[in-house]
Amino acid sequence: MVIDQPQPRGLPGAARLKRPIDFRAVYAARQSVASGPLVFYARQRTDSGAPTRLGLSVSRRVGNAVVRNRWKRRLREVFRLVRQDLPAGVDLVVIVRASGPPEAGAPAARRIEQLMRDGVARLVNKMKRAAGQTGLRSD
Repeated sequence: MVIDQPQPRGLPGAARLKRPIDFRAVYAARQSVASGPLVFYARQRTDSGAPTRLGLSVSRRVGNAVVRNRWKRRLREVFRLVRQDLPAGVDLVVIVRASGPPEAGAPAARRIEQLMRDGVARLVNKMKRAAGQTGLRSD
């Protein structure tokens, strides 16, 4: 009898930005858009076959550790769902500007997902326009 193990639903380590130098490189690319309480920064890496990575920045102004971790969990889950919409080799940093916890419940989760989808779509379009103007590849 073979029992199937459930697939892990979290983000693998290769899909996360961890080092400060990686965050600084994304900020230095100066590609950003705001969508509601979220600000998105992105950078196309030269190794475009590499996985798309996510970095999160939730300051103490947003709330205590419980609130900040709730935002991070919610955003990681939404990123896991929208990751396939991003081109390969993109580093994405999401900054939370709101104060207080994310709203609870399914409608609030859909709102956050829609904010992230809108922000990511606008950011991808902005990156494509910038790549066309500078002659960079946009995969």
